[in-house]
Amino acid sequence: MTGSAALGRRSMAGNLVAQACAVGGVFVASLLVARLSGPEVLGEYALLRVMPWLTGVVVSCGLPLASAYFLAGGRRDDPRLRPTLTLLAGAGSAAGALLWLAAVPLLGGWFPTVPRWQLALLAVTVVTQLLTVWGKACCQGRTDMRGANLVIVAEELLFLPAYGVALGSGLRGSDAVVAGLLGGGVAATLTSPGRLAGTGFGRGWGRPSAPLAAEVLRYGARGQLGNVLLLVNLRLDFLVVGAISGPAVLGVYAVASKFAELMRLPAVAMHYVLYPRFARDGPRAAGEEVRRLLPRALALTVALVPPLVGASVLLLPLLYGEAFRGAVVPACILLVGLAVEGAAAVSTAYLFGVGRPGLNSLGMGAGVAVTVVLDLLLIPRFGAVGAAVASSAAYLVTTVVLVALTRVVVLRGPTDADPDTRARRRRHALRIRSVLFRGPARPGRLRRRRARGPGGADRPAGLASGPPRGGDHPA
Repeated sequence: MTGSAALGRRSMAGNLVAQACAVGGVFVASLLVARLSGPEVLGEYALLRVMPWLTGVVVSCGLPLASAYFLAGGRRDDPRLRPTLTLLAGAGSAAGALLWLAAVPLLGGWFPTVPRWQLALLAVTVVTQLLTVWGKACCQGRTDMRGANLVIVAEELLFLPAYGVALGSGLRGSDAVVAGLLGGGVAATLTSPGRLAGTGFGRGWGRPSAPLAAEVLRYGARGQLGNVLLLVNLRLDFLVVGAISGPAVLGVYAVASKFAELMRLPAVAMHYVLYPRFARDGPRAAGEEVRRLLPRALALTVALVPPLVGASVLLLPLLYGEAFRGAVVPACILLVGLAVEGAAAVSTAYLFGVGRPGLNSLGMGAGVAVTVVLDLLLIPRFGAVGAAVASSAAYLVTTVVLVALTRVVVLRGPTDADPDTRARRRRHALRIRSVLFRGPARPGRLRRRRARGPGGADRPAGLASGPPRGGDHPA
């Protein structure tokens, strides 16, 4: 099954299972690191999973996001598209690694137990994480959900055997974590492009196109701004807690945050499938779908709050130990803000799918403003609990703005949201301007005809006189 027909409930269920397996892998990994190395190393592990990835996707101007959109949309059959995306992935990986190496002297404050030479070596993870995420996005755009799910599981679970090998070789603490990240990252990268190669991604290539690359980067930059702002909403509190309260408090808060983000699993599955589906169906059908799906998605995530609150009270101290009992209250507060995550996921998928990633970035920006202000006000005084309150408020504000923007786009109709229609209107407007406002360097047809009249350039013939006999136009 191909196309939009393949992007239904079965795909959502499969992606939900893959996301659950990936979260389970992260849970087991964080549990092992916490038990074996303590909260401080766990806090460093949480940051090292995020910061190399963020470096790669920012430097590549949101290439993974744009790749999924273009491979699902109207340009998917262009033979120049896939080689162009591949070259951009290689260039973004190299640039991201160089940027990480340049920033190593500034990273020591966040990683007190990681030697500088190991931080420099982690530039490899910038490359592996970008290529893994890019390959996963290409599978998503080509409706290869089985391949995308495979990469989702591999990029999280493969840390565990690599970490186990590091422990078995005698490494401990942050040394074992760094080794696990390097080994697991390389293995995941081999899985991701390997899936693309096995499904014909390299067949029928044309020549890369610079204009197409610029178009991809423009879309990616507009969309990636929203993704970076989403990450700021999700992880700015990590950085502030780590800088103000120290790695130990950060380790406790990381446990609370990861548990609360179980709420995001069904929302992420919906977004992951609906984004390419909306891009393939077009704005009109997508608008009808989003009206139907928004209330259902919201009801689903709201219904998950009570059982997850109960589970946090019972399971967090039992699994992580008494040192992490302080994670229970922040987890419950975060669950309140994430209760509306279903509506945010459907709205984001719609805005991306109809070519309006800038509006999604606007919604994320509203949440970031709340995050920054409340983090700086609450974390110094209340620590992990203040960070949870700030993030929960930011999630609620972000969702309200995203839903409002989605309603505006849907009500304006498909022609207003369709980027192809807007492009045609711009070209038509440029043609009109070129006719109405011709400059002296491009004389119009009327001026040239008058210049050929019998009176010469100073005394042109009248417009109605026609070609004269015996003049420049012999009979």
